Amino acid sequence: MLQKKIMLQKNFLKKYFQNLKSLITFNDDTIKKIINVSQIITEADKNGKKTIIFGNGGSSAIASHFSVDLTKNARVRCVNFNEPDLLTCFSNDFGYEKWVEKSIEYYGDEGDAVILISAGGNSPNMINGAKKAKEKKFSKVITLTGNDKNNKLSKLGDINFWVDSKAYNHIENVHQVILLSLVDLIIGKSEYPAK
Repeated sequence: MLQKKIMLQKNFLKKYFQNLKSLITFNDDTIKKIINVSQIITEADKNGKKTIIFGNGGSSAIASHFSVDLTKNARVRCVNFNEPDLLTCFSNDFGYEKWVEKSIEYYGDEGDAVILISAGGNSPNMINGAKKAKEKKFSKVITLTGNDKNNKLSKLGDINFWVDSKAYNHIENVHQVILLSLVDLIIGKSEYPAK
């Protein structure tokens, strides 16, 4: 019984990692988009602007990771808004679907770039944030989504990364690979000291 369970788990993981590997084997179009986004981020920084990144749940943790690494390691100004007091304040006063929009309204400046992560691509708070960024004349709206290719968020993005999967952890893992590759591309290497 135990051997059978171990064999099923091995087969599950082999298929799991095979699927994930196929999703991170990027074509030339995706690579060009990553290069384009790196240029947008560095151009915003050179012009005294910033990159703002948002996500929900696990995507929020990915946004924080990217923001910290871009700021500390690449020395490019990037902010995310995961402070519970701000998030709960804006959600309580304006509704959860408006907290990203309100963050952009209060903290965003014309010429900033915004990255919006939504595994499903239909989160109302990210959609409202994209609309507000366009209204405030952000340089670009960059989206990272999955599930349905014709999702609402992708339709609002200037540059869109779509993961052809319905598995949330695969989608989020691919999003993280894209974002952290951006950090290393901007730095110009993948090995560097942590300080």
